[in-house]
Formats: sequence, C-alpha cells, structure tokens
Amino acid sequence: MKRYGAEFLGTFWLVLGGCGSAVLAAAFPQVGIGLHGVSLAFGLTVLTMAFAIGHISGCHLNPAVSIGLWAGGRFPAHQLLPYIVAQVLGAIVAGGVLYLIASGAAGFDVSQGFASNGYGAHSPGGYSMVAALLTEVVMTMFFLIIIMGATDPRAPAGLAPIAIGLALTLIHLISIPVTNTSVNPARSTGVALFVGDWAVAQLWLFWLAPILGAVLGAGAYRLIASEEK
Repeated sequence: MKRYGAEFLGTFWLVLGGCGSAVLAAAFPQVGIGLHGVSLAFGLTVLTMAFAIGHISGCHLNPAVSIGLWAGGRFPAHQLLPYIVAQVLGAIVAGGVLYLIASGAAGFDVSQGFASNGYGAHSPGGYSMVAALLTEVVMTMFFLIIIMGATDPRAPAGLAPIAIGLALTLIHLISIPVTNTSVNPARSTGVALFVGDWAVAQLWLFWLAPILGAVLGAGAYRLIASEEK
C-alpha cells in the first residue's frame, strides 16, 4: 500500500505541477512562462518525485511506464493494475484541485482546454490524428528507452532522476505543438474528465499511443542492452 500511495502522490504532483503550469502560468500577463516553462515544469515534477519516492515505488507516475517496465522485464504483472489505479486516481484528484484553483479567476472557461491533449481541431498546432498518434508513440518509446537505460545497474549511479526529468522536458519541447504532450494516460485522463466533450472523446489515443510506444521502447532497449554471451 505504501507503494500505491507513493504513486498516487507522485502522479498528483506531476499533474498539478505540469498541467498547473500550463493552465495558470503559461500565458500569465507579462510574465507568462510559455512552452519552455511548461516543458521544464513537467520535467521538474518527475525529477523531484524520482528523488522523493523513487526508492519507495520506483516513481512510475504513468500507466504507460508501468506497462513498459513490465514488458521490459523490470516490473511484476500482479502490480500493474493497482499501480495504474493509483496513478489515475492521483491524476484525477490533481485535476480537481487544479480546477478549483483555476475557477477562482474571473473568466475561467474549462472548455478552452484545461491543458487537455488533442488532435485535429484540438491540437495546439492543428496536427492530424495520424501525426498525433505517431508523435505520442515515438516520444513514449524513447522515454522508455531512456528510463530503462538510466536505471540499468550498469548506468552511473544516482543520476537517473536527472536524465529522466530532462528527457520529459525535451519531449514536451518537441511535442507540445502537436498534442499538448501526453506520453502519459493518467495525465491525460486527469484533466480530460473535467473538460468532457471532445477531450474525453479523443482520450482513447492518449491511452493507446503511449502504451504502444512504451512496449516498443522496452523491446528496443532489451534488444540493444542485452549482453553478448
């Protein structure tokens, strides 16, 4: 239960910190943090939580990561469902807290997006469903390669949180214009439920693509990292 509690709190922090920066601070008058700041915020949530709870739960914070680590032989199957439930619940509670904070400002309109992920008319740059699907698959694939490589016993000890946090920052710098960046089904669900409508209708892609990408990334890392006999 301590592991599941850690995943709940860690995913809460990821959604509140990452999506919160997008909703509350990205376009704040005169001192808005923009795309660069939001990208850094997501990376910092993972970096800080990796140091805080990595030794408790592994700091997955992401159903795709948990599934990818299972596919990569790093995580037991019997813990997948409770991890995913804890992550999704943490994301939804964070979305609720963020909604309460954001609605305290005059003119707040959750239908404007609320940091939800989307494609087509709901992509920040108007990218198609195919472009969104490919982006999410490829970004999550490389995220898993980096996670598995950074946490490999042969990797430099103690530096994995930095590599993983910076990887998530880079992923956001690349893909925010395409999908608003998911690579995490829990993160997508946590805000989409409060938008409803199109955000929920398009949520399937932000479960399917990250999970597919994670499995591909785990397979690719196992292929390149296996020691020759």
